[in-house]
Amino acid sequence: MQTTLRSQDLSCPSCVETVETSLAGTKGVTDATVHFNTGRIEVEYDADHLTEDDLVAVVERAGYEAEVSAF
Repeated sequence: MQTTLRSQDLSCPSCVETVETSLAGTKGVTDATVHFNTGRIEVEYDADHLTEDDLVAVVERAGYEAEVSAF
């Protein structure tokens, strides 16, 4: 399954690395790419183990606000 999250809190390349590392270390996430310029976070994950709300929670635990986005 693939989803897109959005975060406007990403203000530096270190923020991007923190979010990507947090998502990549989550069981059930197979790929995570953060686009610094747009705040777009693309995540591929196993829907049998995770929900979109779980993914938002991972980003928030990393210290950044996030929401599910259609863009």
